[in-house]
Amino acid sequence: MATAHYPKVYLYRRIVQAKLFIDNHYDEKIDLDNISDEAYFSKYHFIRLFKSIYGKTPHQYLRSCRIDKAQQLLQAGKPVTDTCFLVGFDSLTSFSGLFKKLVGISPSVYLAKHQQKKSKISKAPQAFVPGCYAYQNGWFENSNFEEARR
Repeated sequence: MATAHYPKVYLYRRIVQAKLFIDNHYDEKIDLDNISDEAYFSKYHFIRLFKSIYGKTPHQYLRSCRIDKAQQLLQAGKPVTDTCFLVGFDSLTSFSGLFKKLVGISPSVYLAKHQQKKSKISKAPQAFVPGCYAYQNGWFENSNFEEARR
C-alpha cells in the first residue's frame, strides 16, 4: 500500500514546490515555463495538476499573489506606482485594471481608504476596539472608555 501511495505524494510535493516558487518569486518576471520547470512537468500536465490541487491555474495564482502583496504594500502606505513595480507588474494600467477587477476598487482608492482609516485610528483608537473585547477585559468598569468611543 505504501508503494501505491508514494507516486501521489511525490507529485504533490513537486506541485507544492512550484507553488512555493511562485510565492517566493512573484515579484520577478516568471511565466508558466519557469514555474512548470520548477516542478519538472510539461506545461499542460502541470496546469492540470496545479488546478486540481489549488483550484486555480498557476497564472491565476500568481496574479492573486501579486494583488495580495499589493494590498499589503498599499496598506503600509506605499504609493501606487511603486507598488505596481514592486509586485512584478510592468504596466501601471494593467496593474490598476487587474487590481480593480479582483479587489473591486482601484489601487488609488484602496490606498486613500486605508490612509483615511489610519488617520481615524490615530485620532480615536478606542473607537476601533470591539465593545465585546473591551467588556470582556473589564474596560467599561470604572473607566471612561465608553465616553471615549463616542
